Amino acid sequence: MNKVIAVHIGPTGETTSINQPGKLLLFKKKRDSWHVGSERSFALNQDKGLREMRKQMAELLASLEECKVIVAGSITGVPYYELERAGFSIWEFDGKPADFLDYVLDKEEEAVKEAAVCEVVRLPVPEELGNGIFRISIKQIQELDTGLTSKQALMPLLRRTGWYRIEVLCNHIPPWLEAEVMAGSMVCETKKTSPGDVLLTLYKQVCGG
Repeated sequence: MNKVIAVHIGPTGETTSINQPGKLLLFKKKRDSWHVGSERSFALNQDKGLREMRKQMAELLASLEECKVIVAGSITGVPYYELERAGFSIWEFDGKPADFLDYVLDKEEEAVKEAAVCEVVRLPVPEELGNGIFRISIKQIQELDTGLTSKQALMPLLRRTGWYRIEVLCNHIPPWLEAEVMAGSMVCETKKTSPGDVLLTLYKQVCGG
């Protein structure tokens, strides 16, 4: 992720409410130290109504470049709504940036890793192509340490009564599936489509069974 954090500060150099006049500093981390990449004054004009506040927030968002993390003393109302809608991670802290920048970055990086793990550990969903034909990929399960197994991914599909053909993209035929084929419960055709990619085509031994 980008090591960039926007911080709204007041005259004392400490964070202040986004609704209060201040400066928005764009901190960037290079190696082990933070430096200010850019700064701009920001004073939300709440007296001119909702449309003007949204316009100001749109201008602010456009100035934040690749940044998606913002810290202020408090963030509420229109600023919170516009930042959330733009996909920002919103933090509220009191103090000087040096007190919390590393902490916020650590937590953001942890969240990215957790999201990646959650995405990986989901069981693959078979694609239904019609006429009893399905397609599914178990490559991620075989290649990554997800805690899931190819059997967990395939057995619910194999137990269905309405399939005729299943195309399985994998990097090798699972031993348990090979045993099922040898037991005569289905027919399997194997085709190597590219280095590390194998297409298994499974047919029911008795159609419509």
